[in-house]
Parts: sequence; C-alpha cells; structure tokens
Amino acid sequence: MTQPRRPMPPPLHVPKPGFGRRTPPAIFAPIMGVFGLGLAWRAGAGLFGMSPAIGEVILGAVSLLFVFALLAYVAKPLRRASALVEDMRVLPGRAGLAAASLSLMLLAASLAPLVPRVATVLALCAFVVHLGLVALLVHVLRTSPPEGRVVTPVFHLSFVGFIIGGVAANALGHHDIARALVWVMLVPAAIIWGISLRQIVTRIPPAPLRPLLAIHLAPACLFAIVAHGAGLHGVAQGFAVLAIVIFAALMASLRWLTVAGFSPLWGAFTFPLAAFATVLTLVSGGTGVMGLGAGVILALATCVVPVIAYRVLKMWPGGSLAAKTNAAEA
Repeated sequence: MTQPRRPMPPPLHVPKPGFGRRTPPAIFAPIMGVFGLGLAWRAGAGLFGMSPAIGEVILGAVSLLFVFALLAYVAKPLRRASALVEDMRVLPGRAGLAAASLSLMLLAASLAPLVPRVATVLALCAFVVHLGLVALLVHVLRTSPPEGRVVTPVFHLSFVGFIIGGVAANALGHHDIARALVWVMLVPAAIIWGISLRQIVTRIPPAPLRPLLAIHLAPACLFAIVAHGAGLHGVAQGFAVLAIVIFAALMASLRWLTVAGFSPLWGAFTFPLAAFATVLTLVSGGTGVMGLGAGVILALATCVVPVIAYRVLKMWPGGSLAAKTNAAEA
C-alpha cells in the first residue's frame, strides 16, 4: 500500500526586485525630527553664541536624505497606486505619509533664507500634497470599520499639520498667512486634544502605541513658534506655557510611555522634542531660567533625535521596518 503524497510546502515569498517596492512611510517621522533639530539649532545659533554652521549642516544633510527617501517612496505608488491607500489604512503608514508632506514644508522653511523663490514653490507644493493626503485620509476613514476611525494623536499630523506652513510663511515674510494659520488650525487642534484627553481618562492606551502620545506636544510648540514669528508674542507665550505643561506631563510618564521597548513608533518623540527646544529658545531670547532650559533641551534633543532616527532608519534597508509597520508592497 503506497503512502499518500505529502503536500508540498508553500513557496517562500521572495520580494520582487525593484527600487522602492516596499519603502515604508515610517522613514519620514524621524526625518521630520531631524529637520526640527536643524531648525532648532538655526534658531539658537544667534542667541547662545554657537556657530550657525551647525544648524545649516544638519539641515543640508537631512535635506539630501529626505529627497532620497521621497524618491524611494514615490516609486511605490507609481508602480501601483493602490499601495498609497493601503499605507494610509495602517497607523504607522498614516503617520509617515503625513510626516512626508510636512517634511516638504520644513524643507521649504530650511531653504527660505537661501533661495526664497524655490522655497515658495516647495511650500505651495507641500500644502497641495498635504491637502490631498488629508482628503485621502478622510476617504479611508469613511470606508473603514468603526475601530479604524478612532481619534489618535496622529490626527494632529494630518489635520493640524498645515500649521507648519506658517513656519515657512514667516521665513518668507508672509506673516499674515502665518497669523491666519494659527487661528484656523487652533480649532482642529483643540478638538483632537479634547477627545484625546477624554480617551486617556476613560481607557489606558496599549503599551506599543503610547509613544504616539508625544505628538500632542508638537501643535502647542508649533503654535508658539509661528505666533512668535508673526509678531503675536503674547499668544506665543501662552502656547509656550501649554507646551511646558505637556512636556512636563510626558517626562513624568516617560517610563510608562516607553514600557513596550524600542519600536519604529519612537520616531514620534523626535520632532516634538526638537520643536520644544525651538519654543524655549525663541520665547526666552536665550536669557533667564527659560533660556537655560532651552540650552538643556537643545542638548537633549541633539543627543536623542539622531539616535532614534538612526535606529529607525537602519531597519529600512533590510526590510524589517516595512514588516514591522505593515507597509504596502508595489
């Protein structure tokens, strides 16, 4: 009697060769953080007596990295457009795509003192791209099951992220636009803050998602930065106080936030920390207790942001970052 033939094992999945077929959007969150660090050093150079070259070198290096990362990602939806929608359906992809368009705004702000015309074009393109991504997000939310529509801190990146355009607008001398963005973006920011506060009170976020809570610091910092640049110094001081309160709460909860260990979501720590250093620098003018705090936070950001960015980005070439963040494949 012959033994029944054993079924053959399924074939191993071998990724198709090709540039950018599974580039994870998660690469853009730490890149955005490094942009923030460069701008923080640019803001502090004239106040703390440090060389302006430090900030310019950081901004130059991260600009090149961002352009390469953007080309690597765009290659994916060009091969298969639905990959963009698939990335938008998962939380790391949603955060990464928003960070990509916001990094384009930060690139415009970085170039504004050097090539203002190019920076203006980039800022307009970034605004249009971000608007398109928000429209896509709304479509994805409408077609998702109820559990996929829960408000998360990532909503700040999408719906409040336009405030970064105010940083570029101030750098280009369009202060009226910056002031308008402060008041308009305050509405969605307040709604997201309110809903998130109620969520924290009623249920404890899962440990792996807790690093995303650091994103709540970013809007307060950006409102203060943009308001200060637009001449709304009282408003800037008010948001600086709010940023200090949020930062203190995050530091008090740091062990709780990081209990799950390192993950690609730690990229959420990078930009808020750098933006907080910029806020303290601008509002304090580099003097007094707040000025001392600005120097300490800038030093902390200089140590923390590159380390997190390196640890996240080094997972990209081997494919583990795409696997851990459920990135779509073209």
